[in-house]
Amino acid sequence: MHVAITILTIMASFKWGNWKSWREYQASMFFIATGGLLYEYIVQENSLWKFHPDLLYGQEMTVIVYALITMPVSIFLFLSHFPERLFRRLIYILVWSGIYISVEWILHMFGRISYQSGWLFWYSFLFDVVMFSVIALHQYYPFRAYILSIIIIIFLISYFQVPFKFA
Repeated sequence: MHVAITILTIMASFKWGNWKSWREYQASMFFIATGGLLYEYIVQENSLWKFHPDLLYGQEMTVIVYALITMPVSIFLFLSHFPERLFRRLIYILVWSGIYISVEWILHMFGRISYQSGWLFWYSFLFDVVMFSVIALHQYYPFRAYILSIIIIIFLISYFQVPFKFA
């Protein structure tokens, strides 16, 4: 199922992505990939959600595929059509959050993702709204997005009392 999501994301990017301007989105794609890998490193076995691998590869490879392929490509697709007007941006972020939560619901129904440390399915929708908002902010104001991300990470780790690795 994870492989299918990755392949569909790549196919969608070829159909709807703005490949002529992909370099404009490269920093935000790197930002999401780095964030995903850093999250996994910091919390390790104490994550708020856990992917359950398909037959083709294990937990670690699933995380790597999402962090290095699926997430950056989907962020490329998201930014390829990011609207100019504020109201449309809000709707756009909600639509993308809806897409993400729908995919997560399917993963959850098929046992490909589970939640830990008090995380609930609906928190993921809120997380998606925040994530897409921060990605949009990063596209225009990277430093502000870094600061906001640190605040969000500290809040999540504190609120959910997730032990994390310092070294």
